[in-house]
Amino acid sequence: MPSKRKVIALILNILKYAFLIAGAIFTVLPFVWMIASSLKTPAEIVQVPPAIFPKAAQWSNYKVAWNAAPFAKYLLNTVIVTVCTTIGVLITTVLSAFAFSRLEFPGKKLIFSLFLATLMIPGEMLIITNYITIMKLQWIDTYQAMIVPWISSVFYIYLLTQFFMQVPNELYLAAKVDKCSDLKFMLRIMVPMNKQAIITIAILNIISSWNAFLWPLLVTNSDGMRVLSHGLIRFQTEAGASYELIMAASCILVMPIIIVYLFLRKYIIEGVTRSGLKG
Repeated sequence: MPSKRKVIALILNILKYAFLIAGAIFTVLPFVWMIASSLKTPAEIVQVPPAIFPKAAQWSNYKVAWNAAPFAKYLLNTVIVTVCTTIGVLITTVLSAFAFSRLEFPGKKLIFSLFLATLMIPGEMLIITNYITIMKLQWIDTYQAMIVPWISSVFYIYLLTQFFMQVPNELYLAAKVDKCSDLKFMLRIMVPMNKQAIITIAILNIISSWNAFLWPLLVTNSDGMRVLSHGLIRFQTEAGASYELIMAASCILVMPIIIVYLFLRKYIIEGVTRSGLKG
């Protein structure tokens, strides 16, 4: 009987790992195809049946793609927008989460409920009103237009508020007895105890800002204010698309963010799986 259970457990483990391996293959395959396609010739791109890997790697595709558009300027703009929006999101999120989790003020529950209600509004519905606001402020084709509307996020505020509420209130009361200010308590106690969640929010915002396409396209007119994601449009012409160059430019676009994710992925896992305080 025990041996039969071991056999069943072994079969279940094999099936489990087979399912996980298949899922990993399907996840990685698009990236492998993108990298392989970026090294192909135009003839190999349209070859039927398609070949996964090129006969000879065309590393010159990256040079051609980089020179086809001012990618250096696009990269600078993307870094500026990503860094500024991330700093803004962290400041507004930490301050708001602390206020909702520890401070008492009139209408706190109502305001928090209204914040949560906005999560049900699709982001596309806000594009027109945000664009009109940017136009009235005369911010079109400026960094402010790409940064200011995205320096706060209700979802991040809600997420961090839940983490802050897990910190025992006795710590806050003890700090107040010792005449510790709210700002000092937040910076010295709340932030260090929830650094995994804060880093997770920063990483998620970096990814979304780096990949932003529609909003920067709407609020910028000149080529000098475009971001990296707009560089892919350069390879679309009336005669067709240069798919090998699109793939090379796509690699240039996604590789920095993949590297950042690989180095900081443990913070995302810790921030998502952490559900309470121990001890």
